[in-house]
Amino acid sequence: MTSKTDSHHESTTAQDFAGGVVLFAAVMLLITGVFDILRGVMAIAKDDVFVVAPEYVFEMDLTGWGWIHLVLGVLAVLISFGLMKLSLWARMGGIAIAALIIVANFLSLPYYPVWAVVSIAFGALVIWGLATAHPDSLTG
Repeated sequence: MTSKTDSHHESTTAQDFAGGVVLFAAVMLLITGVFDILRGVMAIAKDDVFVVAPEYVFEMDLTGWGWIHLVLGVLAVLISFGLMKLSLWARMGGIAIAALIIVANFLSLPYYPVWAVVSIAFGALVIWGLATAHPDSLTG
C-alpha cells in the first residue's frame, strides 16, 4: 500500500514539474511575442535604432520585416495565453511559432543584432520547454 501511494506521489510531482515547464515556456513565448511586437512597430515606424545593412542576401524593406515581426509577435502572445490554459493545440502552435520567430530573427539579424540574438535564445527556450514537457500535463 505504501508503494502505491509513493508512485502516485511521484507521478504528481512529475506532472507538477511538466506543468511548470509549460508555464515557463508560456511566459517566455509571451515575452518573445512582446519583443517581436515592439520590434515590428519600430521597424514599421522606421526607427533609427536599426542598422542599415548594405548588400544583405535576405534584403527586404525594413517595413516588410516590421510587419513580419508584428504578425509573429501577435500570434506568439495569443498562443502563450493558450499555453497558460495548458491546451495541446497551443503546445504545437507554440513550437511552430517559436521556430518561425527564430527564423525571422536570424534572417533579419543584420538590422538589429542584439535584439535578434536575444529573441533567438528566447525562442530556443520556448521550444525546449514545450518539447520536454510531459504530454499528460496538457488537457488538449
